[in-house]
Amino acid sequence: MSRKKITQKFLFTLILLGILGFLLSPIIEAQTWKALPPYNTLWPLWPSVLSPKNAVTGLPTPIVTNLNKTTVLPVQPGLTWNPSSLYPYLLYNTPVGMAYYDPLLGVNLWPPKYLLNATTGLPQPLILPLGYQYLAPTSAAWLSNNVPTANLTYLSTYPTFALAANPITLPPTLSTALPGLSSLLVSLIAPPPSITTLLTPASLIYP
Repeated sequence: MSRKKITQKFLFTLILLGILGFLLSPIIEAQTWKALPPYNTLWPLWPSVLSPKNAVTGLPTPIVTNLNKTTVLPVQPGLTWNPSSLYPYLLYNTPVGMAYYDPLLGVNLWPPKYLLNATTGLPQPLILPLGYQYLAPTSAAWLSNNVPTANLTYLSTYPTFALAANPITLPPTLSTALPGLSSLLVSLIAPPPSITTLLTPASLIYP
């Protein structure tokens, strides 16, 4: 093979590699979700408050490594998504374990029942679609409409979870006369977080 042909082949290879690199780089940079055990629900990689960049790799890294019922979120709400659903769940801490907000069902303890095997009660991980890492981020409109409502619903529901973790038994006559006394007492033992500590839609919206 002549030197000219070798040079042409080398240049062609370089050009081809350059084109591939150009085409693939947006895909690599566009990764928006990461599946977390044990249920394979997706965690968002775009909000720096939920997935700050790792100092070594420079890649967004979730602030939690799993989404068990005992997971404690460093900030709340967290966000996780079953890609077969129209909307994600917002996640919160409670005295009896992690809870999730669903616009239709309110606040309940994590996980939703369909993520558990009906016979064994063990995790039943989602089977994720090909390319789930690059699915579109949660829409800004959904976050703007639902995060404030979810935060308020969580705070209003919190005393119920606090009472479950700190049961207070009052004399029947006192309970009848003052039906809200148990919740009032437990709110002193396990007060709910301040609303100012909860994330706003702005911190979760895709830039």
